[in-house]
Amino acid sequence: MKKILGALVVGLLILPSMVFGANTKTEFTVVNGAEPSSLDPAHMQSNTDERVHEALYEGLVVFDAKTNEPKPGLAESWTVGKDGKTYTFKLRKAVWSDGVPITAQTVVDSWIRELDPKTAGEYADFPASYIAGAQDFKDGKGKASDVQVKAVDDQTFQVTFNAALPTVGILAHFAFDVVPMHVIAKVGQNWTLPANFVGNGPFVLKEWVPQSKIVVVTNPKYWDTKNVKLTKITFLPIDDNATGYTMYKNGEVDWMTTVPLDQLEDAQLRKDYQNAPFFSTYYYEVNVTQTGVKELQDVRVRKALSEAVDRATLVKRVTKAGQLPATSLTPPLPSYAPPKLIKDDIKDAQKLLAAAGFPGGKGFPKLTLLYNTSDAHKKVAEYIQDQWKKNLGIDIDLKNEEFKTVISDRNAHNFQIARAGWVGDYADAMTFLDIWLKDSGNNDPGYDNPKYAALIAKAKALQPGAERTKVMQEAETMLLTDLPIIPLYFYVSNNMVDTTKWSGWYSTPLDIHPWKGMAPK
Repeated sequence: MKKILGALVVGLLILPSMVFGANTKTEFTVVNGAEPSSLDPAHMQSNTDERVHEALYEGLVVFDAKTNEPKPGLAESWTVGKDGKTYTFKLRKAVWSDGVPITAQTVVDSWIRELDPKTAGEYADFPASYIAGAQDFKDGKGKASDVQVKAVDDQTFQVTFNAALPTVGILAHFAFDVVPMHVIAKVGQNWTLPANFVGNGPFVLKEWVPQSKIVVVTNPKYWDTKNVKLTKITFLPIDDNATGYTMYKNGEVDWMTTVPLDQLEDAQLRKDYQNAPFFSTYYYEVNVTQTGVKELQDVRVRKALSEAVDRATLVKRVTKAGQLPATSLTPPLPSYAPPKLIKDDIKDAQKLLAAAGFPGGKGFPKLTLLYNTSDAHKKVAEYIQDQWKKNLGIDIDLKNEEFKTVISDRNAHNFQIARAGWVGDYADAMTFLDIWLKDSGNNDPGYDNPKYAALIAKAKALQPGAERTKVMQEAETMLLTDLPIIPLYFYVSNNMVDTTKWSGWYSTPLDIHPWKGMAPK
């Protein structure tokens, strides 16, 4: 009896389920969809990067897990000056994962690095368009000292924007991250390798095996490490959705970030299927630069390609997860009603193509549609291929590449038509509109309209309200009239994660899921 009682007592003392509930696992594995573009925030680009970013870094503000509303992160508080443009942030007494203090000067130096033309940051145009004095520096026309950021003291950072921010949530984007300048100064671009990595997020990099896995573990130096319940997260760069879904059903992974089309009916019967509206749009980009196909520089051709697609059938019979046909680029918001200029009109599409000199598609060159490897993207591309053949009489070839290569080709305008999608970085229409400026790192089509740029600049200089909304609507109308992109549908998120086993994971409009709040139940 003594031996049995002793075993029982020991068991009661250490039993993990007494703390976490029935699920004793504190290691978490996610199918992340593709190899990240980079682990350097200056070169991150996609939602696959964002999921890793949420683990390794923490900006001045972060997103709430339930609402995706901004809340204090590295900054414990902030105030806005009487001008509505000057923001003063009080930093926490936080350190990097190597114990080096994070100061206001660290924030200044990190933001200057992001904006520096030598860095060639993928999203440098984002902070450049908001921070006073930043655009000229980013464009190589000004000095770093002209950028209106400064350290008031070790714990006080101040920035002046061109106008009041539509939401401080903008600063949660990785383009505004703080990076370990002291490490970068020593090892240069190799600072993101596991042997050199230093971060300030709830987790720190342990392993990175390209095309295999990224492993992060709890950062004991993180200021709020007591609220980090997971001990390890493994990110798997699997772009084969069928493989990922099978692994999820077999219990090999805890989160599958999408569902293969041919498994949707199966997923929809499960209680762990998480389907929700998503502030995101699926579209095709058209190369309108002089290096592209000259026929695509004719707006009549681009409009014909757009109008020749039956979007209602696309979402009903191909994507089948509750997506909505796109009538604009920007999904509707309570604060913004986008102009509904995208329509399906096969007869008009045929007239437009004929007016451009290609009646019935006669004489039109064979184009290539580029998409990143995925069964879902392939099925959408095949549907579009059939629509353009049936409705316009034109032929296109389909070409798939792994995601990182597609990103590289799109950035270099090395495509004719390419699959793309945009996830709102924050809950405001501007996140869908300013990426089409001439020098934007995300302007893959090479769209260049000075009048459009002027409208965006005007909107960014306005306070949030009716006038700003009207100017953005004018800009989107111009964009949808020029059509360097062909919107197809508004996304929904399709995640597989068992929220009866894991707490802290919630369906949100931005589909951003901070790791710190996640824990086994």
